Amino acid sequence: MTAADTATPQTLSAARRITGVALASASGVAVAVQSRINGELGVRLGDGFAAAVVSFGIGLVVLLVLVPATPNGRRGLVATRRALAVGTLRPWQCLGGMCGAFLVATQGLTIGTLGVAVFTVAVVAGQTGSSLAVDRAGIGPTGRQPVTRQRLAGAVLTVLAVGLAVGDRLEEPGALALALLPLLAGVGIAWQQAVNGRVRAAADSALTATLVNFAVGTLTLLVAFAIDIAVRGLPDGHLPNEPWLYLGGPIGIVFIAIAAAIVRFTGVLLLGLATIAGQIVGAVLLDVVLPTAASHPGLNTLLGAALTMVAVLVAALAPPANSRPR
Repeated sequence: MTAADTATPQTLSAARRITGVALASASGVAVAVQSRINGELGVRLGDGFAAAVVSFGIGLVVLLVLVPATPNGRRGLVATRRALAVGTLRPWQCLGGMCGAFLVATQGLTIGTLGVAVFTVAVVAGQTGSSLAVDRAGIGPTGRQPVTRQRLAGAVLTVLAVGLAVGDRLEEPGALALALLPLLAGVGIAWQQAVNGRVRAAADSALTATLVNFAVGTLTLLVAFAIDIAVRGLPDGHLPNEPWLYLGGPIGIVFIAIAAAIVRFTGVLLLGLATIAGQIVGAVLLDVVLPTAASHPGLNTLLGAALTMVAVLVAALAPPANSRPR
């Protein structure tokens, strides 16, 4: 066997990981935009659960039209049903949408009070630690991923970077208490990405995995919204007229589909770190291009965004975690 023969698989693996990082970072920017949209929708409707139902519901309707209309989508539905029947895909692995529903609900419930910055740092803190645990447990399609020093360093740098970027927004005790919701949502994101990757592998279709995610998430949100109405009554807001406030669901489709497609190349931790980098960059761009009363990107924010990208590169350039010396 020649040197070229042994180098090719490693080169291909590195190329796939770098491509996955780029796609995940782009989807992270979309998540930042989605957070701004769903947060504003929650304020307009006067109810975060109502905003989440609208966002997820629109995404589900789009997928119910799109997936059956495509050959890959139809094959994916058949393959998913077959995998569930023979046991290669377990029912609990189809429940990632519950975590997505919780994330979207927290966007509508907390961003109006916390702002995107504090929301983001809370999600990041939960997602980073959870990603390490999920990879270590082998829940994702890549199997068990050891917690190497380089991967751990990337995770720690990410938390430090986000803390630097938004540290001046963490001074209010009330905000910190409310931030527990997005913290828990961040913990759920890592598990969601892992099990959605399992569904994608069974279906051989990222679109089908996304449909499963949105169907479970919408059902979860409808139950939560019904309980919310029973306890607090109907929301006192109204449906806004601006079309852009209804784009949260379609943006979620892009994010979930990309994550389900690339997690088998990146692992859960690297996928999460790259998504976080995109979220930070997206939040900075939003604050600069479309500022709100609460947005004030300063030097610390820009330095934090740059450090986040360094952290992702540290993890991305590490050797594959499941490789063994020969």
